[in-house]
Amino acid sequence: MEFPFDVAAVLGERVTVVDQHLRPAGRRGPAHRGELQQQQLRIVIDELGKASAKAQGLPAPVTSAARMEANRHVLYILRDAEGRGAAKGAVVGFLKVGYKKLFLLDRGGTHNEAEPLCVLDFYVHESLQRHGYGKELFQHMLRSERTEPRRLAVDRPSEKLLAFLRKHYGLADAIPQRPRPAARPSGPRATSSPTRCPSAPRRAPTSSRPGPSRRRRRAAGSGAARRRPRPATPRRAPQGR
Repeated sequence: MEFPFDVAAVLGERVTVVDQHLRPAGRRGPAHRGELQQQQLRIVIDELGKASAKAQGLPAPVTSAARMEANRHVLYILRDAEGRGAAKGAVVGFLKVGYKKLFLLDRGGTHNEAEPLCVLDFYVHESLQRHGYGKELFQHMLRSERTEPRRLAVDRPSEKLLAFLRKHYGLADAIPQRPRPAARPSGPRATSSPTRCPSAPRRAPTSSRPGPSRRRRRAAGSGAARRRPRPATPRRAPQGR
């Protein structure tokens, strides 16, 4: 994927690591130069996110500069260091990971709370697939995060990603989650579906209306209570004519 600016000046390393600060690791320079590079980095991230969404048939990108700033995710961007066919360099693809609190099903069907490292988005440009770039990205991420493929959780894996993991890492027996794992809400007793909180003992419904016996007692004297005696008025004697 090509851009109208020098990609090497923005990304620097062959595999550049970017966090929520949108500042490539190890990049230093004048303030104005840093601001320009950050703007260009935002363009790179946004365009990569759009390309990934299009390739996966998603209605909207799951990776963007704004989303990176709002979450503690890590982005690994691979650029073509040799610059073949692109005067200003090109970006090959990217891999986004992040830790999430999840309720995961084990093989026995039991939900277990965990916080694994999750593969959130993975994309290699269509013209550069099947050249080993995807594995290069994945290997760099595994070394940086000090983890193993079998310890990863994958958010909504595509068939291509499952085939990639099966081919390169022998992961052919994944445990599908039903429904899709959702991040655990904050709070000491919060849970996420399908786990349910234990229900409290049920109590008989209360009502502000009086009970039957009280209603009967009131009904017995209700007529007298409602019909007050009318004050007597003296009758006028007939007057003679």
